[in-house]
Amino acid sequence: MLKIRNISKSYIQRGLVLDNLNLEIKESCSLAITGPSGSGKTTLLNIIGMLTKPDKGEVFFNGHDITKLDADSAAFYRNRKIGFIFQDHLLLPHLTIFENIMLPLLANKESRKSSEDASKYAISLMDKTGIIDLKNKFPGQVSGGEAQRATLVRALINKPDLILADEPTGSLDSDNAELMATILVELNKELGTTLIVVTHSDSLASKMQKRMQIDKGVLKLA
Repeated sequence: MLKIRNISKSYIQRGLVLDNLNLEIKESCSLAITGPSGSGKTTLLNIIGMLTKPDKGEVFFNGHDITKLDADSAAFYRNRKIGFIFQDHLLLPHLTIFENIMLPLLANKESRKSSEDASKYAISLMDKTGIIDLKNKFPGQVSGGEAQRATLVRALINKPDLILADEPTGSLDSDNAELMATILVELNKELGTTLIVVTHSDSLASKMQKRMQIDKGVLKLA
Protein backbone atom coordinates (compact mmCIF):
# COMPACT_ATOMS: atom_id res chain seq x y z
CA MET A 1 0.00 0.00 0.00
CA LEU A 2 2.98 2.31 0.56
CA LYS A 3 6.01 2.54 -1.69
CA ILE A 4 8.77 5.11 -1.23
CA ARG A 5 11.31 5.59 -4.00
CA ASN A 6 14.61 7.47 -3.67
CA ILE A 7 13.43 10.01 -1.12
CA SER A 8 15.96 12.65 -0.10
CA LYS A 9 15.55 15.50 2.35
CA SER A 10 18.00 18.14 3.58
CA TYR A 11 17.80 21.01 6.05
CA ILE A 12 20.07 24.04 6.14
CA GLN A 13 20.92 23.51 9.81
CA ARG A 14 21.34 19.71 9.67
CA GLY A 15 22.42 18.95 6.13
CA LEU A 16 21.33 15.73 4.42
CA VAL A 17 18.86 13.81 6.61
CA LEU A 18 17.39 11.24 4.20
CA ASP A 19 19.57 9.96 1.36
CA ASN A 20 17.79 8.18 -1.52
CA LEU A 21 15.68 6.25 0.97
CA ASN A 22 13.45 3.40 -0.23
CA LEU A 23 10.68 1.55 1.58
CA GLU A 24 7.77 -0.74 0.77
CA ILE A 25 5.09 -1.75 3.27
CA LYS A 26 2.09 -3.99 2.70
CA GLU A 27 -1.47 -3.43 3.83
CA SER A 28 -2.16 -4.38 7.49
CA CYS A 29 1.58 -4.68 8.24
CA SER A 30 3.21 -3.22 11.36
CA LEU A 31 6.67 -1.66 11.07
CA ALA A 32 9.01 -0.20 13.67
CA ILE A 33 11.62 2.35 12.57
CA THR A 34 14.48 2.90 15.01
CA GLY A 35 17.65 4.96 14.98
CA PRO A 36 19.49 7.63 16.97
CA SER A 37 18.04 11.07 17.62
CA GLY A 38 18.36 13.28 14.56
CA SER A 39 18.64 10.33 12.17
CA GLY A 40 15.54 11.34 10.19
CA LYS A 41 12.88 9.05 11.67
CA THR A 42 10.36 11.83 12.29
CA THR A 43 11.22 13.48 8.98
CA LEU A 44 10.30 10.25 7.21
CA LEU A 45 6.96 10.05 9.04
CA ASN A 46 6.24 13.69 8.21
CA ILE A 47 6.87 13.01 4.52
CA ILE A 48 4.57 9.99 4.52
CA GLY A 49 1.94 12.04 6.36
CA MET A 50 2.33 14.98 3.95
CA LEU A 51 3.34 17.33 6.76
CA THR A 52 6.46 18.11 4.73
CA LYS A 53 7.63 17.36 1.20
CA PRO A 54 10.84 15.62 0.15
CA ASP A 55 13.48 17.44 -1.90
CA LYS A 56 13.23 14.63 -4.43
CA GLY A 57 11.73 11.17 -4.81
CA GLU A 58 8.25 9.68 -4.89
CA VAL A 59 5.80 8.41 -2.27
CA PHE A 60 3.10 6.11 -3.63
CA PHE A 61 0.08 5.51 -1.43
CA ASN A 62 -2.35 2.95 -2.86
CA GLY A 63 -0.80 3.56 -6.28
CA HIS A 64 -0.94 7.38 -6.24
CA ASP A 65 2.11 9.64 -5.87
CA ILE A 66 1.09 11.84 -2.93
CA THR A 67 4.05 14.19 -3.38
CA LYS A 68 2.18 15.68 -6.35
CA LEU A 69 -1.01 16.49 -4.41
CA ASP A 70 -2.11 20.11 -4.17
CA ALA A 71 -2.81 21.66 -0.75
CA ASP A 72 -6.51 20.73 -0.60
CA SER A 73 -5.91 17.15 -1.75
CA ALA A 74 -3.06 16.78 0.73
CA ALA A 75 -5.32 17.97 3.57
CA PHE A 76 -8.00 15.44 2.54
CA TYR A 77 -5.36 12.69 2.41
CA ARG A 78 -4.11 13.55 5.90
CA ASN A 79 -7.59 13.70 7.41
CA ARG A 80 -9.16 10.64 5.79
CA LYS A 81 -6.31 8.26 5.06
CA ILE A 82 -3.85 8.88 7.91
CA GLY A 83 -4.11 8.73 11.69
CA PHE A 84 -1.38 10.47 13.69
CA ILE A 85 -0.12 9.67 17.18
CA PHE A 86 2.60 11.84 18.70
CA GLN A 87 4.67 11.57 21.87
CA ASP A 88 2.55 14.30 23.49
CA HIS A 89 -1.18 13.66 23.36
CA LEU A 90 -2.12 17.14 22.04
CA LEU A 91 -5.67 16.88 23.38
CA LEU A 92 -7.53 20.18 23.63
CA PRO A 93 -7.96 20.97 27.35
CA HIS A 94 -11.39 22.63 27.02
CA LEU A 95 -12.98 19.60 25.30
CA THR A 96 -13.98 16.33 26.94
CA ILE A 97 -12.16 13.13 26.03
CA PHE A 98 -15.08 12.10 23.82
CA GLU A 99 -15.21 15.51 22.11
CA ASN A 100 -11.46 15.35 21.46
CA ILE A 101 -11.86 11.92 19.90
CA MET A 102 -14.66 13.12 17.61
CA LEU A 103 -12.81 16.28 16.56
CA PRO A 104 -11.37 14.94 13.24
CA LEU A 105 -14.91 14.34 11.99
CA LEU A 106 -15.73 18.05 11.99
CA ALA A 107 -13.82 18.52 8.74
CA ASN A 108 -15.76 15.75 7.01
CA LYS A 109 -19.28 17.26 6.96
CA GLU A 110 -20.73 13.90 7.91
CA SER A 111 -24.45 13.16 7.68
CA ARG A 112 -26.40 12.65 10.87
CA LYS A 113 -26.45 8.89 10.28
CA SER A 114 -22.70 8.85 9.69
CA SER A 115 -22.14 10.87 12.86
CA GLU A 116 -24.25 8.42 14.85
CA ASP A 117 -22.26 5.49 13.44
CA ALA A 118 -19.00 7.29 14.25
CA SER A 119 -20.17 7.87 17.83
CA LYS A 120 -20.90 4.15 18.22
CA TYR A 121 -17.50 3.33 16.72
CA ALA A 122 -15.80 5.75 19.13
CA ILE A 123 -17.56 4.15 22.10
CA SER A 124 -16.48 0.71 20.88
CA LEU A 125 -12.83 1.81 20.57
CA MET A 126 -12.91 3.52 23.97
CA ASP A 127 -14.18 0.29 25.46
CA LYS A 128 -11.42 -1.74 23.76
CA THR A 129 -8.74 0.65 25.05
CA GLY A 130 -10.11 0.82 28.59
CA ILE A 131 -11.11 4.50 28.65
CA ILE A 132 -14.89 4.26 28.28
CA ASP A 133 -15.40 5.59 31.82
CA LEU A 134 -13.45 8.75 30.91
CA LYS A 135 -15.91 9.82 28.20
CA ASN A 136 -17.02 13.03 29.93
CA LYS A 137 -13.76 13.89 31.69
CA PHE A 138 -11.35 16.57 30.49
CA PRO A 139 -7.69 15.91 29.59
CA GLY A 140 -6.51 17.52 32.82
CA GLN A 141 -8.53 14.98 34.80
CA VAL A 142 -6.94 11.82 33.32
CA SER A 143 -3.50 10.24 33.49
CA GLY A 144 -0.86 10.48 30.78
CA GLY A 145 -1.44 6.87 29.75
CA GLU A 146 -5.19 7.42 29.52
CA ALA A 147 -4.71 10.59 27.46
CA GLN A 148 -2.41 8.73 25.06
CA ARG A 149 -4.99 5.98 24.62
CA ALA A 150 -7.56 8.68 23.83
CA THR A 151 -5.14 9.96 21.18
CA LEU A 152 -5.01 6.48 19.68
CA VAL A 153 -8.81 6.31 19.49
CA ARG A 154 -8.87 9.78 17.91
CA ALA A 155 -6.34 8.60 15.31
CA LEU A 156 -8.61 5.66 14.44
CA ILE A 157 -11.97 7.48 14.38
CA ASN A 158 -11.88 8.13 10.61
CA LYS A 159 -10.97 4.48 9.95
CA PRO A 160 -7.68 5.46 8.27
CA ASP A 161 -5.65 3.12 6.08
CA LEU A 162 -2.44 4.00 7.92
CA ILE A 163 -1.43 4.98 11.45
CA LEU A 164 1.79 6.96 11.90
CA ALA A 165 2.98 6.86 15.50
CA ASP A 166 5.96 9.02 16.54
CA GLU A 167 7.33 7.81 19.89
CA PRO A 168 3.82 6.88 21.12
CA THR A 169 5.16 5.49 24.41
CA GLY A 170 7.98 7.99 24.87
CA SER A 171 6.28 10.05 27.57
CA LEU A 172 4.79 7.10 29.49
CA ASP A 173 6.02 5.10 32.47
CA SER A 174 6.93 1.46 31.88
CA ASP A 175 3.53 0.01 32.80
CA ASN A 176 1.57 2.44 30.61
CA ALA A 177 4.10 2.08 27.81
CA GLU A 178 3.64 -1.70 27.84
CA LEU A 179 -0.16 -1.32 27.86
CA MET A 180 -0.07 1.16 24.97
CA ALA A 181 2.21 -1.15 22.96
CA THR A 182 -0.10 -4.10 23.54
CA ILE A 183 -3.17 -2.11 22.47
CA LEU A 184 -1.42 -0.89 19.30
CA VAL A 185 -0.56 -4.46 18.31
CA GLU A 186 -4.03 -5.79 19.10
CA LEU A 187 -5.81 -3.07 17.13
CA ASN A 188 -3.42 -3.46 14.21
CA LYS A 189 -4.37 -7.14 14.03
CA GLU A 190 -8.09 -6.63 14.67
CA LEU A 191 -8.73 -3.62 12.42
CA GLY A 192 -6.12 -4.35 9.75
CA THR A 193 -4.90 -0.76 9.82
CA THR A 194 -1.29 -0.50 8.64
CA LEU A 195 0.98 0.78 11.43
CA ILE A 196 4.34 2.55 11.23
CA VAL A 197 5.95 3.32 14.58
CA VAL A 198 9.02 5.46 15.17
CA THR A 199 10.51 4.57 18.52
CA HIS A 200 13.59 4.34 20.73
CA SER A 201 11.91 1.54 22.67
CA ASP A 202 13.25 -1.95 21.96
CA SER A 203 10.22 -3.39 23.72
CA LEU A 204 7.76 -1.62 21.39
CA ALA A 205 9.87 -2.25 18.28
CA SER A 206 10.07 -5.98 19.03
CA LYS A 207 6.26 -6.23 18.94
CA MET A 208 6.04 -5.06 15.33
CA GLN A 209 6.02 -7.54 12.43
CA LYS A 210 8.96 -5.81 10.78
CA ARG A 211 11.81 -3.68 12.15
CA MET A 212 14.09 -1.28 10.29
CA GLN A 213 16.72 1.29 11.25
CA ILE A 214 17.72 4.64 9.80
CA ASP A 215 21.47 5.10 9.77
CA LYS A 216 23.14 8.04 8.01
CA GLY A 217 20.00 8.75 6.02
CA VAL A 218 19.57 5.19 4.77
CA LEU A 219 16.86 2.75 5.86
CA LYS A 220 17.91 -0.87 6.40
CA LEU A 221 16.73 -3.96 8.24
CA ALA A 222 17.52 -3.80 11.95
